[in-house]
Amino acid sequence: METKTVVQAFGALAQETRLGIYRLLVAAGPEGLAAGAIAGQLELPPALLSFHLKELNQASLVRSRQEGRFVI
Repeated sequence: METKTVVQAFGALAQETRLGIYRLLVAAGPEGLAAGAIAGQLELPPALLSFHLKELNQASLVRSRQEGRFVI
């Protein structure tokens, strides 16, 4: 892994909410969690969750997929 990638990942995880999201997703395993389930467990409004998921995605720590009307 390149240094730039590692620094970007650590930077994303240095924020408490993003670290909480990441920990939930790691615990969920490869099947992941629906965005609504993450928001519910962490009591986050959808817009704030979206912002944090975007940051984690840009750091290549998470990815999403569409399953019907759910984003996993």
